[in-house]
Amino acid sequence: MARIQRAILSVTDKTGLANFARRLAKMDVDLISTGGTAKLLRDAGIKVRDISDLTGFPEMLDGRVKTLHPKVHGGILHMRSKPEHRAAISEYGIHPIDMVVVNLYAFEKTAEKSGVEFEEIIENIDIGGPSMVRSAAKNFQDVAIVTSPSDYDLIAGEMESSGGSLSLATKWRLAQRAFATTAAYDSAIASTLERIGSPDDRGKFELGNRSGFPETLRLSFRKAFDLRYGENPHQRAALFSDDSGKGVANGKQLQGKELSYNNIVDLQASWDLAQEFEEPVCAIIKHTNPCGTAVAATLVEAYKRALECDPVSAFGGVIGVNRPIDCDTATEMAKLFVEAIAAPKFDDPAREIFAAKKNLRLLEVTSMEQKWVLKNVSGGVLLQDNDVRPLTEADLKVVSERKPAEREMRDLLFAWKVCKHVKSNAILYARNGQSTGVGAGQMSRADSARIGAMKSVLGIKGSVAASDAFFPFPDGVEEIAKAGATAIIQPGGSVRDQEVIDTANRLGLAMVLTGVRHFRH
Repeated sequence: MARIQRAILSVTDKTGLANFARRLAKMDVDLISTGGTAKLLRDAGIKVRDISDLTGFPEMLDGRVKTLHPKVHGGILHMRSKPEHRAAISEYGIHPIDMVVVNLYAFEKTAEKSGVEFEEIIENIDIGGPSMVRSAAKNFQDVAIVTSPSDYDLIAGEMESSGGSLSLATKWRLAQRAFATTAAYDSAIASTLERIGSPDDRGKFELGNRSGFPETLRLSFRKAFDLRYGENPHQRAALFSDDSGKGVANGKQLQGKELSYNNIVDLQASWDLAQEFEEPVCAIIKHTNPCGTAVAATLVEAYKRALECDPVSAFGGVIGVNRPIDCDTATEMAKLFVEAIAAPKFDDPAREIFAAKKNLRLLEVTSMEQKWVLKNVSGGVLLQDNDVRPLTEADLKVVSERKPAEREMRDLLFAWKVCKHVKSNAILYARNGQSTGVGAGQMSRADSARIGAMKSVLGIKGSVAASDAFFPFPDGVEEIAKAGATAIIQPGGSVRDQEVIDTANRLGLAMVLTGVRHFRH
């Protein structure tokens, strides 16, 4: 392959660029750059020419036009194998450009900024960048297109070992990534602009409806890695990432076997539940249901209390916490066989302890706001807002003759948060910030109440109960009272609400309504 002799560098994300450019310069690559990128390189002591030296024109129109020129695109797009192309660029004084290093204006970050103006959104639509990316990617046989800082080291390394060239296979891989980059960029622009209303008589655009659903759902995710199989061994699977660096899909695996499809699903369930609480919390998940959840003053105590809820089901489960895992917590967790643990951080002593359990997967996760939830159906997808609805004592309506005691009220709010993460129909028993019984996924709410009590290890007496949806009949309330619970939190809204409330009064239960339900299908 031919040696790379000339490169254009024009980037928004300048991570690692100076070092990459320095390595190119040592291989006698002629560097051409624009605006802020050129300044960065000069400040780093790297020789670089301005794009205006190449085109003979200055950057103009507030930077809207700088690389849109035949001496740029002719230098990129001419095919070296065609004599007529070589003759044409020679006639017009166009020099070959062998590498294009470009990443695009941060359109999505700009569009999501609080108080952003319409004009700023429009000005952050990159024109010259995507044009160069597409030109270089189209002519990948002759031009290397570099769109991600993550590729700098590999590219420079290959060039250094090959006398300054790149293989066709590398150029093809870079072109594939480049077209995916421009596709995602255009998708983000289209999705943002179609959620902005038409201008009024003064030419002003209304930005307030950008949070609505787009007319066309455009998804862009990069394959992070293939999985061994899906939910079952006969199903293929892969994990795709949004490259945000946040969330479970972008979590950093510190040790252990490769993650499975089911591991990732359970890790998400455990992480979601842990994020419900401000105080230290531990959630132990089995098949996406919380078999044990507890809060405490310290994380190690929260873990011990969560494990007490159902130590049998916890075996082989997945754990999620909302605090860095320290030595004390790791020491206790290491006594139990678990598949995976999600935490915001694992300190060094904790990692040393877990290192003895070589198959245990540790995942460091950075929290993120998840706006929407998707679910496949044949022929399409369902899209909904994420189920985020904080609830405080002030939001509750006491409907029973007896008001909950202060301790009961704390437990009702705790139980409500946990119950949200149990498969419907769901009944969740809790006492003193600790789940005491879980009735999950039954077709009858009364059966969920019975099963939650039946499976309880700690006993239900003195607990409160949360129901993810209203009671269609009084039988569920009767089962909860029979188990020994003293108070119930539920949405209300049944045609038999009064009958249900009368039953609670007859049995001496306190009952509060949320006006919100948490079905989880």
